[in-house]
Amino acid sequence: MSDDFIFTSESVTIGHPDKLCDQVSDAIVDHFLRHDPHSSIVAECAIASGVLFISAHYASMSGLAISDVARQVIRGVGYTKDVFDADACTIMTSFMDHTSTDYQPMNLDEMDDVSLGRITAKHQVTVFGYACDQTPALMPLPIWLAHRLADKLDDADVEEALPYLLPDGKSQVSIAFRDGQPSRIHSLTLIASQTSADAVGPEQLREDLIKHVVEPVLAKEKLRADAETQIFVNPEGPLIGGGPSAHSGLTGRKTGIDTYGEYARHSGAGLSGKDPMRIDRVGAYIARYAAKNVVAAGLARECEVQLSYAIGSAQPVSLRARSFGTGQVSDKEIGDRLMQAIDFRVGGIVKNLELRTLPAKHPLGFYQKLAVYGQVGRTDLDVPWERTDKADALK
Repeated sequence: MSDDFIFTSESVTIGHPDKLCDQVSDAIVDHFLRHDPHSSIVAECAIASGVLFISAHYASMSGLAISDVARQVIRGVGYTKDVFDADACTIMTSFMDHTSTDYQPMNLDEMDDVSLGRITAKHQVTVFGYACDQTPALMPLPIWLAHRLADKLDDADVEEALPYLLPDGKSQVSIAFRDGQPSRIHSLTLIASQTSADAVGPEQLREDLIKHVVEPVLAKEKLRADAETQIFVNPEGPLIGGGPSAHSGLTGRKTGIDTYGEYARHSGAGLSGKDPMRIDRVGAYIARYAAKNVVAAGLARECEVQLSYAIGSAQPVSLRARSFGTGQVSDKEIGDRLMQAIDFRVGGIVKNLELRTLPAKHPLGFYQKLAVYGQVGRTDLDVPWERTDKADALK
């Protein structure tokens, strides 16, 4: 039976209100962990015209400069003052300091295996990781291309060449599959915000974005646009201003963009704004790590790893690997090999991936950079869950 279909994924730029909230939330996580790697922090944001609301629960010895962090992020996104003013916008906060009751400094590097095993999940969750051979990054092609287009829209060279653009934008990519493999680019859509209606006409905008965004991105890919590929640019007309003044934003609302573009399952839990001891965040990372190493090892062309954690459990209560008929060994054998090669315990994940110390090594932000263009499949950043150092052990 043939497996022919069209699949579509989207991404958004750094100025999209939802992603602006994700960046603020993760910048707060970076701030706490950079100054105190033992911090626990959950930060969520909502944004609308002229106002940002931040809710944070934390236990930390770090100083509190959350509003300053938020303004710095907004300023860095690049909105002009008449669209969203980082310095004049109202920031409302609701903070709960649990340091006196919940602060528990733990040096994971000095813990023995028994002690690591005593660190348990504080939340219940089922997470999924996925990898396939559609791209060198072992990501599905639709979301891979959507992220590349969004990233290029944000590129400084494009901003210089097209000064009428503003930071809010979207991309969407539809890929035609034949026999389960990408065969051609069916359509591309770009949504770009601009300073004013008369800043650029629709035909010039289309020409500019194809030249400065679409063509440079596709030039690096195996699949190129063909004569039948449809390219849409602001099909509903100009987007003036955009950003929080046009539509509200919320932390954790773009979970498909953060993961696999809906091509594969994900937990539905937001990833941004949570410290690395939150299993709903780091579980998604270790599941991706496991699936990617399976494909890198040649055990399957496609792999999904499902992990379920229960409150009070250090190990996942279940692990299931699926190769969708592409495996060189049985799915059960893949799962057994993963359990032998990778430490899926909460403490083991955080220690082995060095998740609490990464912000200190990246003074310009680590988790904040993950808040846009996907939290998995990142070849532009040295993220530990994208390494394939377990491939040999799985063979």
